[in-house]
Amino acid sequence: MDGTKRSNIKLGATVLVVQKQDQRTGKLTEGIVKKILTNSPEQYHGIKVMLESGIVGRVKELR
Repeated sequence: MDGTKRSNIKLGATVLVVQKQDQRTGKLTEGIVKKILTNSPEQYHGIKVMLESGIVGRVKELR
């Protein structure tokens, strides 16, 4: 599924995100969505979320 559309992302969903410091390498971190931080319906680089672990990143893939 596409991580650029806010409607695809639900609280409690398992996702892969890229953190700000990992954008160059593309390293992905898996986690569960605690909070959706992007307000707009679409974001080209991925919807920004906070995971339950406290990590903030942009969604690249939904599990």
